[in-house]
Amino acid sequence: MLLLLLLLLSPGDGQAQRVSGVRKNGTCACEVNSTLWSFPAVKYEAVLQQVESCGGSLNTLQEQVKLSSERLPQMQALVTNITAQLEPHQYLHNQGLYTALSLRHLGEELSQVETDIGAVHRQLNNGQTRKLSKEVGKLRTDVDKMQMSDTINMKTVKEKLRYLKNSVESCKTIPKDFRGKGRYCLKGLITNISDPVMTKVSPHGKSYISGSWGKQAQMDSEGQKNSYWVQPLLDSHVRGNTLRVYQTYEDFMASANHRDYTFAPSYSHANSIEGPSAVLYGEALYYHCYRSADICRYDLNSNTVKRVTLPGTGVGFNNKFPYCYYDCRANSDVDVEADETGLWALYATVGNHGNMVVSQLVWDSGAEMLNVSQTWETRLFKKAVSNAFMVCGVLYATRYVDEYHEEVFYAFDTATGKEDNSLALPLEKVAKGVASLSYNPTNKQIYMYNDGYLLAYQAHF
Repeated sequence: MLLLLLLLLSPGDGQAQRVSGVRKNGTCACEVNSTLWSFPAVKYEAVLQQVESCGGSLNTLQEQVKLSSERLPQMQALVTNITAQLEPHQYLHNQGLYTALSLRHLGEELSQVETDIGAVHRQLNNGQTRKLSKEVGKLRTDVDKMQMSDTINMKTVKEKLRYLKNSVESCKTIPKDFRGKGRYCLKGLITNISDPVMTKVSPHGKSYISGSWGKQAQMDSEGQKNSYWVQPLLDSHVRGNTLRVYQTYEDFMASANHRDYTFAPSYSHANSIEGPSAVLYGEALYYHCYRSADICRYDLNSNTVKRVTLPGTGVGFNNKFPYCYYDCRANSDVDVEADETGLWALYATVGNHGNMVVSQLVWDSGAEMLNVSQTWETRLFKKAVSNAFMVCGVLYATRYVDEYHEEVFYAFDTATGKEDNSLALPLEKVAKGVASLSYNPTNKQIYMYNDGYLLAYQAHF
């Protein structure tokens, strides 16, 4: 007789098992198949291996996380360092200084150069112009190839174009008898610069650390032949509107008998000066006009101002391309200079990648107009220069050495388009900063406005 049902859990399928029992000798007896509850050793080992494998993987991951946590600060520091190094280049990129030139724009520039070379060749028809005609023809072939393939480097073509533009400017500007023409011009580069032959504190005081000064620079000037002048930047060492002139060297050294001129009604007027960049040439002061890409000419006799806009794509002003090298001199973007050949403007443009540009200025007294006659593009980055000046058509650039020395290290000759960056001509100074540096062709002296000190040097050739 069936007396009892036992519900037992089967380990195999997780379901209850029904077992029948009988009464026998006063007890309840049933038969149970115990094999159903045998330990699953094989399955256990398989699961154990999986657990051990997961444990090993977890340990490996923990090691990697730990290592990554240890290296993360180093990686972050490395990224920060690289970002800081790339920041100046990012600035240049954002400003468009290294944007690739389109083929169309390149073709337009080349067409203008072809026209200029053709005109010069028809006029002169010499070996130099024939050589330029052949070179521009080769470049035209290269540009035509660029329109069909990408095998010619744009930078190489742009550099060749710059060379051709400079060469044709030199051909237009420098006549055949250039070296003979210059009864003022000398052969070769400067070979030596003397120690200071004059040291004087600015008549406005040492607190005005920026400005320019010198001797009247026109070779055949009559009215201002022996005059000396000082042009301080009285507003934040950046702007000014007055000029002080001494008729003789003795008056200048004694700071006596001067005459003050006001060429703009305020520091922020359009005719005021911006940056330490002036030169007294003949009967007029030439300087960089306030917040513009213009050069101003202030006539001392008529008290009038004429101006001309400098050529180039994106002419730098308002502290875009100042002289820097060691310490940037605020708003020194445009530098006006004079030498035996006339007047010059030194500046940088976006189109020339922030490198220095040299433009020659001409005053047309008949039309009473200030003009730009020729322009050269150099490969010298302006912000890598502490200052510059012109001597007989040659651009000289300086760099900071230490608190008491500068060095002339670079020259670019507009007559040939050639450059020399192997110069090492020392310039002694009495203070760290150089606001302006200019050459005077009448006595072959170089004038420095040195943080409120006025220094003069003798140049030797």
